[in-house]
Amino acid sequence: MSFYAFIGALEQGFVFGLMVLGVYLTFRILDFPDLTVDGSLPLGAAVSSVCIGAGMDPYLSLIPATLAGFCAGAVTGLLNTRLKILHLLSSILTMIALYSINIRIMGRPNFTLLGKTTVLDPLAALGMPSWMAAPALFALITILAAVTLIWFTRTELGQAMLATGDNPRMITALGVNTGNMIILGVGLSNAMVALCGALVAQNQGSADVNMGVGTIVAGLASVIIGETLFGQGSISRMILAAVFGSVAYRLAIAFALSLKVGSFSFSPSDLNLITALIVVVALTAPRLKRKVAG
Repeated sequence: MSFYAFIGALEQGFVFGLMVLGVYLTFRILDFPDLTVDGSLPLGAAVSSVCIGAGMDPYLSLIPATLAGFCAGAVTGLLNTRLKILHLLSSILTMIALYSINIRIMGRPNFTLLGKTTVLDPLAALGMPSWMAAPALFALITILAAVTLIWFTRTELGQAMLATGDNPRMITALGVNTGNMIILGVGLSNAMVALCGALVAQNQGSADVNMGVGTIVAGLASVIIGETLFGQGSISRMILAAVFGSVAYRLAIAFALSLKVGSFSFSPSDLNLITALIVVVALTAPRLKRKVAG
């Protein structure tokens, strides 16, 4: 693996770490299978790009993008809790609707940011090398989001959300409205995913309606890899494991794409195959380790 491939994997790992935190919130904390993320990631990218195109500051454009993601997640929660639609179907319905909504927002299937100011330009103006600016900024934002999520889980509201995923009957008996907890939790999850989409769009210079395809698979793979590598323990440890699982997942893909055995090598079209193989290894490694240990 070349140096630039390594830096690129770090950059991707940290920026998509925000998305992984969102997936972790619904998948592990709320026990809510949510496919909305495949639509909320391009939603964040679309909103941020259009705002920048209209002259808004790139950092301020992250706010409406994040709020749009929260609204998308809240719609999924409302469909599930108020209209009693199965959670998986609720998220699929929202995801499908977001495909059309994203095209409406952009006015076309994609929106270029070429020539526009992005969140990385102020760092370049300070003299930071371009190869260092993106990983440093994305690492800072993702670690701040992880620390904020850890703090949130220690508040009374966060504890109620944890209990909603663990034992909804018990928390209902204590007077907590689990429906509101699900709406808030799925909303927060998709807010982080949309923020991730906004940063990805600014980093790659464009937003595309199809850029969210496979987001949920990559998110689940990162969560599982993080749990395998760093183990399960306190909620703080598991949240940080999700972030570093995202980095490990991107490094594993970069390593696989640089691997050559004789005349054989992987190509970018093999990404889904590589992801499936990585998840299989991550899921079976702990069992094989226990068997070898005796």
